[in-house]
Amino acid sequence: MKIVIIGTGYVGLVSGTCFAEMGVNVTCVDVNSTKIENLKKGIIPIYEPGLEDMVLRNQKADRLHFTTRLEEVLNEADVIFTAVGTPPNEDGSADLKYVLEVAKEIGRKMNSYKLVVTKSTVPVGTAYKVKNIIQDELNNRGVSIPFDVASNPEFLKEGDAINDFMSPDRVVVGTDSEKAKELLTKLYRPFLLNNFRVIFMDIPSAEMTKYAANSMLATRISFMNDIANLCELVGADVNMVRKGIGTDARIGSKFLYAGTGYGGSCFPKDVQALIQTAKENGYKLRVLQAVEDVNNLQKGILFNKLEKRWGKNMTGKTVAIWGLAFKPNTDDVREAPAFVIIKKLLKAGAKVRCFDPASIEAAKNQIAFYIEQQKDLPETEKVDYSKIYFANDVYDTALDTDAILLVTEWKEFRMPSWKVIVKSMKNPLVLDGRNIYDKRELSELGIEYEGIG
Repeated sequence: MKIVIIGTGYVGLVSGTCFAEMGVNVTCVDVNSTKIENLKKGIIPIYEPGLEDMVLRNQKADRLHFTTRLEEVLNEADVIFTAVGTPPNEDGSADLKYVLEVAKEIGRKMNSYKLVVTKSTVPVGTAYKVKNIIQDELNNRGVSIPFDVASNPEFLKEGDAINDFMSPDRVVVGTDSEKAKELLTKLYRPFLLNNFRVIFMDIPSAEMTKYAANSMLATRISFMNDIANLCELVGADVNMVRKGIGTDARIGSKFLYAGTGYGGSCFPKDVQALIQTAKENGYKLRVLQAVEDVNNLQKGILFNKLEKRWGKNMTGKTVAIWGLAFKPNTDDVREAPAFVIIKKLLKAGAKVRCFDPASIEAAKNQIAFYIEQQKDLPETEKVDYSKIYFANDVYDTALDTDAILLVTEWKEFRMPSWKVIVKSMKNPLVLDGRNIYDKRELSELGIEYEGIG
């Protein structure tokens, strides 16, 4: 079987590579010629454990190909997946510009039956828009070519995406075509030999399933963060509460960890998009709006703890930030809590030293974007990002600091030599945004410690 995947971002590249690993002939298409040339050389644009080796292996086996020219591979493919970006508009709705542009191009260039599968996260009704656009282009050409459209949302966790794709707990497919069912069943069967778990449903339900899944997980995170904040006020321990409720089979233990809020490319965008979809249909998602409100507040929780100690003016203070990516095992800094904290610290007059094992370059690019964004602001409203130092490791980060803020729970941060760190700090204070350290252990070394909840 031959397939084409349009878009070599996170979803497209992981999906294409994993399909190739199972023996499918895959061509990944992208308009970014630099990215495609780099991929041909084995240069991977994202950090995902195991992905680089898999890309190189399947390129060598001639199963994985990269091109900028869709027209050269479109009509050889049995299935075309669209995995282009759907960034948020200013109102939180999903921007479908790239999805619809791809649909137009397919309609203009296809000359035989095609199954077009939307893998991008898109609002309910998008697949039908794609179908109408393709049909309009065929009508403009004066040709009658059969095609089907399906929805196949992804459920990949950054940092564990290959395992999620190769051993999925379910594959959701929305389609109204028996031929599409047969093609996608054939394509996914090798991944599901032991327990075939393709869930077929109508297209709108498949599109909604993706948003509902991410929104439920985001809800659990914000719920536990809300409970953690109340625990601090009443003297309870959120870690004990988590264990107490996580053993209830009706609740389960996953996504019940208190912290500094969720970030990344999925949860914030999808929660906002679903809220906006509800508004467009005359309905208010009250629970989900609260989820987003709690998360926005939670991103500043570590800064608030410092403010209680030091006051609003932090001039003369230096703070270490451990972790810039929104989660471990990724270099993705989109919507990451660390940048909310950094901005608040700089506005308060503090200096910042930060380190992340994978996302330093992405962080520098993010800071450059912030600087560009504020160029037209009055000087009094600008944030002085020159007071950020990007360190070489955890020990360099802690040098001459007044506090360490653990934001992302990378393995490298779990067991540092606290005896070395205490000697290098001006003031031994650790604020643990992920509750991974032992308070008693740090207290015995003379380190003031505070976690979440």
